[in-house]
Amino acid sequence: MTRLLALFALLAGLAVSSFAQDKVVYHIDDAEAQATKGLRNIRNHLDVAPDTKIVVVTHANGIDFLFEGAKDKKNPNVDYGSLVSALKARGVRFEVCEITLKNRNIDKNQFSMDAEFTPSGVVRIGQLQAREHFAYIKP
Repeated sequence: MTRLLALFALLAGLAVSSFAQDKVVYHIDDAEAQATKGLRNIRNHLDVAPDTKIVVVTHANGIDFLFEGAKDKKNPNVDYGSLVSALKARGVRFEVCEITLKNRNIDKNQFSMDAEFTPSGVVRIGQLQAREHFAYIKP
């Protein structure tokens, strides 16, 4: 009887996990090289799989595209704020590493209202992958 219950629990767990929501963490640590491409990837991702839960974790120079008024240096017509706001409206979370803020002496008030903060970007990425089973993408 115990084996039968264990088998039932395993099969029920597999059935539930097959209907689970996709979860993805996008890792950005160099805004100049990754931000425009990453935001485009995220938009395309949601166009194809709109129910995906997406968290963008930024640290080091990756935080720069979340500054209030930030634009793509290579293409100044690209306003990061409007792109981030549009993705935020679709459920994407944007998280900024507080260790980076301390190391670069940056105040939280310099960021778009769409940005959230996490104590450590690297730790957050590890937690999302290990504990919450997020897939990892680095654009």
